[in-house]
Amino acid sequence: MLKGLKKNLLLSKFDPNATLSGKSKRKNRTAFFLAASFALVSLSSGIVPPKTVSAVTNIPSGNGATWEIQDASAPGLDTGSIRTVSGSSVQGFGNIFVHVSGKSISGKTEPLFNGEMMRGFGLEFDGQDTFETTQAVDLGGVHITRDIQFDSDDSYTRYFDSFTNTGKKAVTVEVSFGGTLGYGSGANQGTVQATSDGDKIITPKDAWSLVATSNSNQRPVGVVMGTPAPFSGAITKMGNQERNPFETPMATTGHEANFYGYVNSLTINPGETKSLARFVYVGATGPEAQASAAKELEELSGEPDLSGLSMKEMCSIENWDVTKLSGIDADSCPKVTKLDIPAPLKAVEPYTSAKYDVVNKTIAEMQTDMEAGITTSEEITRAYLDRIAVYDSGQFGFNAFITVADNAIEQAKAADQARKNGTKGELLGIPIAIKDLFDTKDMPTTGGTRALENWQPKEDAYQVEKLREAGAVLIGKTNLSEFAFSGSYSESGFGQVWNALYPSKTSFGSSGGSAVAVATSMAAGAFGTQTGVSLYAPTTGASLTTFRGTDGMASTRGVMPLTWGQDYAGPMARTVTDLAYLLNATTGTDPEDLLLTKDADAHRPEDWTASLDMNALKGKRIGYLPGSFVSAYANDGTGEAVKSHLADLEAAGAKMVEMSVAPSGGRSPSGDKTEEGWARYIGLHQDFPFADGDAIYSSSLNLRYNQSHSDIPRMTTEQVDAWLEYRANYKKIIAEWMDQYDVDAVVYPGFISDMYNNGGSAAQSSSDRGTGVLTSNVGLPTVVVPVGTNPNGYSISMQLVGRAWTDAEILGMGYALEQQAKGQQYTAFAPVLKYNPIQRPSHSYEKGRPSHSYENGSSNNSVKTERRSAEQLDQ
Repeated sequence: MLKGLKKNLLLSKFDPNATLSGKSKRKNRTAFFLAASFALVSLSSGIVPPKTVSAVTNIPSGNGATWEIQDASAPGLDTGSIRTVSGSSVQGFGNIFVHVSGKSISGKTEPLFNGEMMRGFGLEFDGQDTFETTQAVDLGGVHITRDIQFDSDDSYTRYFDSFTNTGKKAVTVEVSFGGTLGYGSGANQGTVQATSDGDKIITPKDAWSLVATSNSNQRPVGVVMGTPAPFSGAITKMGNQERNPFETPMATTGHEANFYGYVNSLTINPGETKSLARFVYVGATGPEAQASAAKELEELSGEPDLSGLSMKEMCSIENWDVTKLSGIDADSCPKVTKLDIPAPLKAVEPYTSAKYDVVNKTIAEMQTDMEAGITTSEEITRAYLDRIAVYDSGQFGFNAFITVADNAIEQAKAADQARKNGTKGELLGIPIAIKDLFDTKDMPTTGGTRALENWQPKEDAYQVEKLREAGAVLIGKTNLSEFAFSGSYSESGFGQVWNALYPSKTSFGSSGGSAVAVATSMAAGAFGTQTGVSLYAPTTGASLTTFRGTDGMASTRGVMPLTWGQDYAGPMARTVTDLAYLLNATTGTDPEDLLLTKDADAHRPEDWTASLDMNALKGKRIGYLPGSFVSAYANDGTGEAVKSHLADLEAAGAKMVEMSVAPSGGRSPSGDKTEEGWARYIGLHQDFPFADGDAIYSSSLNLRYNQSHSDIPRMTTEQVDAWLEYRANYKKIIAEWMDQYDVDAVVYPGFISDMYNNGGSAAQSSSDRGTGVLTSNVGLPTVVVPVGTNPNGYSISMQLVGRAWTDAEILGMGYALEQQAKGQQYTAFAPVLKYNPIQRPSHSYEKGRPSHSYENGSSNNSVKTERRSAEQLDQ
């Protein structure tokens, strides 16, 4: 591939300022590059120009749109897809799913991530218009690269994706290119407006397609696919880019009609590279935008911009009939072309030196085995550390951890010694992961921002203190959405977390790292936080359990804030029993946070496990709202699937009661709860590096789109009192509503749509969570329990919500539902490691941090926005 220097040398001989039409500019530029490409073979490939990186690289186009490209810079999605284009329906578009078939090149089983979204290209931006792969992605011996070139004048991006067969047998490679262009089935739906053959249906006979919403103020989006059928390299079909595009056809109606997957099929011989060149065009706004876009797409399909590609690269293109492209002498193309591409990262050897298998083990099971002498905390901890080394870093790593404890083994040894000395405990020797908002005196606490990369508190958060007292091994700090801002994604300056069960999907936020750590068996349990959905959404996405107690049941002292007085810090685990163990250790009145936790001991059970009764739902009246199971835009059957599990509640002895919509709590009182939270948090630390919340949010080291500025002061005493009174009164209002229907709890679904791919920015591009669940806005006890899957195979859950301080009773109901539904799902993407006492994986975490290579800069992305409210953030 041509490096940036080669391109710059060529451009120095080409006049970019000539007044030309889009077609003429492309023809002029392409013709020049075609003619010059033969002269470049002697250029040294070792000369690489300086690179610049920034958080989700922004590039402006000539028509006023701003493109966000997901490269290797923080948050490091590194797919090359387009996060969004301003004023358009783009929500994560340009990713590729790849499936390799035929006899495995390596002679092993099918590649673990076969058929999934490709990532980890090490895409670097040259500061002008080009993104280049610095490390190939290895999928079963097929090495994949992608180079991206942006044309700011004409507002299109060219994707050049190459696939090199490094094996000894021919393979078939299917590639689906696309993503999401809109949502719902109304005004925001992206529908096909035109294609090259004149109709509004995309088929292999089309060279291009144009998609737009009915809103003329939104920009249309076009895709140029290449030479149409009957050419053999044309697309083979359209797939659903959100749901296995190789097997699931693209829908033509409803919400799923927004998920465009353009599928090509390549047969690649040993030692051969084949490539695909595609273009994404985003037009202007206004009534003439679609007609203008169609004309541009027609010209681009006739004169594709291949500038910057070498002759070998152009000869490797399979989806264009290169014999019909001007300037290319097809006879000069070698019959077998292997491009010079960068090597993939060396994978960590998938071994463990621990005999004990921790995969899908519960805390209860491991505690029993340690007490019986079957294993030790040291061996369990070693097993988890080995799994972190293998599965958390690298090109397909889950990115669940920011920091891994360098003293984890020492903690485990201390637990084993305590057990020998007669100590017992539910968490003794159990490795627990902590969301990187909780203060830890022996590990950094970053909040997910590079601005706090080296910040290390001198004291533990209250719940961390209690975990240490219980003998838990604090194995590491988990990744999250920066500052806990997003409920849709867990994206931080230290990388983006990927779903444990469905590894092309979002992990949700903001506690995504905690959920994924447990679901991939990299920790036995974890702690996260919730302001809006940040415990239940990641838990539902990972098919786990979680518990959000009544306001004040667990202290948030020493936990970085999002909204003071609404934030809750709590556990995530495989089972409700494990939740009870974690709650036994961490709940209760905090003497140093009496304002919020003063009533906790009066309502805290002596032993949370005492409420775990299979008959806890017998005779209970459980309310439900039919409308909470209906999505505002998705039509994939998720809500109906969750609603069908009301039968599980009935089978466990409950009576279902239909209810009306819950009453409002009235207008929330004034006062900046975020600034108040930071003031109280910073007051705990004499050496915190920022003066207040505004100062830390303003840091240029934050992700660009999280940088904000506000001079709003912290709350007054009167505002604090009004806020606490508001939440107390809201609890009374809901209790009266439940009394009206004589119900013991109210059940809500977790999600009411499929889970969607990593890559967009809007809430609609992750899942529909608009159920109206009361938990966070009121501060009520809620247990979340997995109950199975929706019709498309994605995990679903139920949330049981109770009156204030009925926490133990609600946990017991969750246990009874869990025993009845038995709905937990397990990942197939972090399998058991082979035991090898000699060859252990390379433990990059022994220096205290996994080898996430994401960098964050802000030289070209210093845009700041006014602070968003909590309602806009953790949703």
